[in-house]
Amino acid sequence: MVRFRKLALIVSAVALTVAAAAPFPASIPLPVDFAPEGIATGPGSTFYAGSLTTGDIYRGSLRTGEGAIFVDAPPGRQAAGLKVERSDQRLWVAGGLNAKAYVYSTRDGSTIADLTLTAAPGTLINDVVVTNDAAYFTDSFHPALYKVPIGPGGEIGAPQTIPVSGPAAAIIGELPNLNGIDATPDGKTLIVGHSPLGAVFLVDPQTGVSRAIEVTGGTITPGTPDGILLDGKTLWVVENFSERLVKVELSPDLASGVITAVVTGDMLQVPTTVAEHGHRLALVNGRFDIGLPPPFGPGAPPGTTFDVVALDKP
Repeated sequence: MVRFRKLALIVSAVALTVAAAAPFPASIPLPVDFAPEGIATGPGSTFYAGSLTTGDIYRGSLRTGEGAIFVDAPPGRQAAGLKVERSDQRLWVAGGLNAKAYVYSTRDGSTIADLTLTAAPGTLINDVVVTNDAAYFTDSFHPALYKVPIGPGGEIGAPQTIPVSGPAAAIIGELPNLNGIDATPDGKTLIVGHSPLGAVFLVDPQTGVSRAIEVTGGTITPGTPDGILLDGKTLWVVENFSERLVKVELSPDLASGVITAVVTGDMLQVPTTVAEHGHRLALVNGRFDIGLPPPFGPGAPPGTTFDVVALDKP
């Protein structure tokens, strides 16, 4: 009996070792016709992806590739950019074309807040970043950011409008202008991407004053910058229709940066944004090339498949 117990323990240990060493999947399927736009990572290997057309939120595992619809959103909601606020176990969602922001519990998916960010007509609430004391949202059709204060105990305050001035305030054409957003760890500086300009900017969250980050070593393709991610002094820029992920190494003062790597490949199918999981990155494929979502286009054909792509940082 002792020998059999030892053998069983050895087999179990080997199985655990193999499981721990198993590679994370490079592609994780999302529901058919999901039409994703935003992605965020949470504790462990958890990720969230949002549907631009239904507002539903999918929760999955970057380790196993398994997942399911976590938030079955009420009719009329949309989900663009996402960010997890781990301290209060909340998921913040940019509400797209309806001037809204939504806050969901990451424990049970319930709605914590349904916020109207602005009364301005013709908005596109595109992306969000959460700092220690506020959430900030970009508006792709107006030169403005929207701030939602976070008070003691996680209290959610009333939305405020921050007019953006300087070069990031340019409104060009009818497609998204201000797009991806991130922040320094202390929350004192915001970084925003501008799609038509093919540029990234520093923005003062108090005044809205912007200044360009001077990028050398290559170019960020105009018309394509979408989601961004600040990872220490590395800025990742997703270029949707160029199907590239650009790595920019920033200077200590963030005022300039050098492109040091560009990721391409067949797995990138008009990616829209990126999230971090340790030494890996997760990108969601929006597949806008086969149909922009309404009202910009007819949407992807029925039966279209979507996925999340996970890769090691270059």
